[in-house]
Amino acid sequence: MVLASATVDVLKSATPQRQGLFKVKVWGQPPYDETRFYEIQATNENLAAQQGINRFVFEMEDPATKRN
Repeated sequence: MVLASATVDVLKSATPQRQGLFKVKVWGQPPYDETRFYEIQATNENLAAQQGINRFVFEMEDPATKRN
């Protein structure tokens, strides 16, 4: 299991007509103690954080994306 946390910065606010752009910082707990940054389009900050954490978990669990 990958345990991770995230913070979100708004780069471009969402409107009813378009998604916003968010910079999501995700960091994991050992043994996945890495920090990654993602730019994510979403309708709100919560969804951007969820997408960032999901991407981080996928990258940590996928052997092709692990850095050794």
